[in-house]
This record gives sequence, structure tokens and C-alpha cells, in this order.
Amino acid sequence: MSEELVQVERRGAVGVITMNRARQLNALSEELMSAVGDAAETLDRDEAIGALVLTGGPEVFAAGADLKQMAEQSAVDMVYANRIRHWDRLRRIAKPLIAAVSGYALGGGCEMAMLCDLIVASDSARFGQPEINVGLMPGAGGTARLTYAVGKSVAMDLVLTGRMLDAWEAQRRGLVSRVVPRELIVDEAVALAAEIATKPRLSARLAKEAVTRAAETTVAEGVEHERKLFYLLFASEDAHEGMRAFVEKRRPQYRGR
Repeated sequence: MSEELVQVERRGAVGVITMNRARQLNALSEELMSAVGDAAETLDRDEAIGALVLTGGPEVFAAGADLKQMAEQSAVDMVYANRIRHWDRLRRIAKPLIAAVSGYALGGGCEMAMLCDLIVASDSARFGQPEINVGLMPGAGGTARLTYAVGKSVAMDLVLTGRMLDAWEAQRRGLVSRVVPRELIVDEAVALAAEIATKPRLSARLAKEAVTRAAETTVAEGVEHERKLFYLLFASEDAHEGMRAFVEKRRPQYRGR
């Protein structure tokens, strides 16, 4: 993992990954995406970490793919390069992953944010899929996830015109969970992640899995999967501890088991 491309810190039970190509507006080069994936997977394996935050800092999240690396690629080159695998790595992170978005989250940057479980946006955030302006279209899940988040009509508008959503419209449309002042973006996202990290780890992991499945399948399939995971939690120590603590009117002592 390149320390030049990402900065990783641990704030208590929260792992924070900060993309660090500010001069290039965090353009998502092959190297940057690889470094982000490495950092996320390392934190996902760390038992002391309960939730993750992915950010570009207070100025910019990511202004899209690094077109310099793609401009001369053929279709065959793109198949063999398989750049999309880096987005798939983030999708497989098991712990709750929060995007802290400030400034531009465009193209691949918007797709990256939508792969996260929650998006906290600063009041300067701008979301969009402007690939149409360079002769392309979204290729890392942008059409599917954006349509699910904001609906067909708005997604079609953004994809076909390249226009952007500001933070407030993104929140109204359901793309963003919370909007906070720009200077507080990382701290607010970390505070949210810290709150989630206090919850029983297995419950959070399976709840994330259930919501993700519901977002990507039919309602019936989502409910069926949810039910199986709900029953599975009765095999965990934390579920019984949580219920007993509630009955006994005391604070639960979760152990992640």
C-alpha cells in the first residue's frame, strides 16, 4: 500500500482512509484504487476496527477516473486491465463503510461513494456521472446504483446530461444520509462510524449484508435473506447478551461473538 497515495489512521475503533492526490482532484488512477483497496481490506481484517471512513478530505472526494490512463486503451485492453475489480474490492468489505464526501464526487468517484454503506456529504459536495461528456458512460455501477438511489428519471437526467447534484438535492433524492459543514466533514463521518462501531459487530455485519442484498435483488429475495440472517444471530453470544441486558435494565457488554 502506497503511503503517498493514501493516508490511513485509526481513531479508536474507526479506520480512516484518506485519498491523497489532491493536485489531480483525487483522479482514480489504477495505483490509487489499488492503494484504497489494500487499505480497506487491511482495516477490515483488524479486529480492533468496527467501522471505516473513506474520504478525500475537505476539498475534494474524487473527480473521476484518471483519463490519461484510459484515453488510448482498446476494448481488449480494458477487459484485460479489469480496472473495475478495484470497485468490487470495496463492495466486499464486510464492516460498515462510510463515504465522507466534500467537493466533487464525479464519475468513478460517485460510483465509489455509492459503494459505501452511508454517504455523509459536506455542504460543498457535488455528485454526478458526467462520462457522457467524454464519449463514455458509467462503467463501475453508476447507472444501476444511481437509479436505485434516486430513481429512473433523475438518474437518466444525470447520466444523459452530465449535470451534478448538490449536497442538498442529493440528500432529498436519497443518495446522501447527512449533510454537514465542509470543515466538519471528516469529524462528523468519524463520529457516525464510532457510534456504529459500538454496536455488536456481528449484528452490524449481517445487517449491512441484508440491506445490501435488498438493494440488489427483489423485495421477496431480500426478505428471505434477511430472515435467514436474523435467525443466524440467535447463535451469537452478543444477541443473547443484548436481550438479557435489556430485560435486566443494564448496559450490554458485547464481545463480538
